[in-house]
Amino acid sequence: MLNFRQRLVLTHWTVIVVIVACSAFAGWWQLSRLVHGQLDAALLALAETEAGMQAESHGQPVRVHERPPGSAPPSLVRLDRLVQIVNARGEVLSRSANLGDASLPAPPALLAELASGGQEVFQTLPNFGEEPMRMVSLPAMANGKPVVIQVAGSLDDVHGVLESATILFGIMAALLLAAVGAAGVVLTRRTFRGINDVVKQAQLIGDANLGERLPHPGASDEIGQLVDTLNAMLDRLEHAFDQQRRFTADASHELRSPLSRLRTEIEVTLRRPRESQEYVDTLRSCLDEVGRLTRLIEELLVLARFDAGQDGAAGEPPALNTLVAETLLRAGPAARDRQVDFVVHNDAAAGARVAHASVSLVLANLVDNALKFSPRGGKITVDCATDAQDALLKVADEGPGIPQDELPYLFDRFFRGAGARASDAEGVGLGLALSQSIIHAQGGHIEAANAPGGGAVFTVRIPLAHQESDA
Repeated sequence: MLNFRQRLVLTHWTVIVVIVACSAFAGWWQLSRLVHGQLDAALLALAETEAGMQAESHGQPVRVHERPPGSAPPSLVRLDRLVQIVNARGEVLSRSANLGDASLPAPPALLAELASGGQEVFQTLPNFGEEPMRMVSLPAMANGKPVVIQVAGSLDDVHGVLESATILFGIMAALLLAAVGAAGVVLTRRTFRGINDVVKQAQLIGDANLGERLPHPGASDEIGQLVDTLNAMLDRLEHAFDQQRRFTADASHELRSPLSRLRTEIEVTLRRPRESQEYVDTLRSCLDEVGRLTRLIEELLVLARFDAGQDGAAGEPPALNTLVAETLLRAGPAARDRQVDFVVHNDAAAGARVAHASVSLVLANLVDNALKFSPRGGKITVDCATDAQDALLKVADEGPGIPQDELPYLFDRFFRGAGARASDAEGVGLGLALSQSIIHAQGGHIEAANAPGGGAVFTVRIPLAHQESDA
């Protein structure tokens, strides 16, 4: 079984062989047409010259016009040319001296074709003499009677030229194949050397050394782009692994703290007999810790579903202002305990419909977060609006606001700023991260900022539900 490099080299060689063979054949065919055409043109020119002389020889016997021996230099045009003149019945009227007693073939079919067509006829005579011959037969007139001028020449020179061309083309093709093939092998080896380095390094990279990167070839070609793409993928994987490790460590810490408190309270309570009220107080404290654990686990499960692409949004989407009213109704008891008022602003388009379950959880998290940091006697403002594409939801409180250095990390999982830790506000730092994941899954986003007069403002932008149905 050939590997990819061997298949690539073999394919390269095959393509080069086909191209060179086709080019050599085309060149040889063109040369063959050229040299055959030159011979045919020379024979036809001599036959036309002889026909012209016969037409001007009024009353003279039909003869082949040759110079007498020794009277003048030999004519190169007539050299090695056999000339014969026959009548309409094929009888030889005259022949050149170099023909001797032999006669060029003049079959009846040829004479009939010349008599009917009036055009020259070319023929190849492979077995006429010691060499293959090329002959042209041309109809003419001599003393007012039709005759046929036949001129033949040897094909030996033509075949010699073609044989030499074949040898030359073969040598050139072999040299070209060797040169191109060697260059292809060198280039392929150099290319695959870089790929092999990348493969070896990629095999060494695991979850324990994701910080390492693949070696770059130094050029911005296809291999360089591939290495850049793979390194960018490793960056994303390293970031995801780091985030997963931090998430696991933070989750473990958050789960361990309430479990430790549960264990401590139960152990302390069981050290000695106590009054029934003390047991009740301990059970209530344990119940609070269990509730905190339950909320944490539920948020972790929701985050896991969103990380897996399962947003869980289903059912008929309600109007945004209805959703706000239901959320504030559920938060009413907590707001009354902290003496916080809700102020709701709805514009005429606030009846836009959005996904129900997920947006309800986001709104509940934002309102709960605003309640945690609102001072007693303060207020929380909830604005509902829409623009051409999205539904807009703003939740603003009158609390201490968010430090500027904490804004970039506000939506990180398990992040709790210095202000949050300094207060007695409950939470594990998952609410805002969960809300951002929910809104991102729907194609929107949440922005956090500080209001000019104090307090934090969270702006939620959610794509309208009717746009998804229209799409």
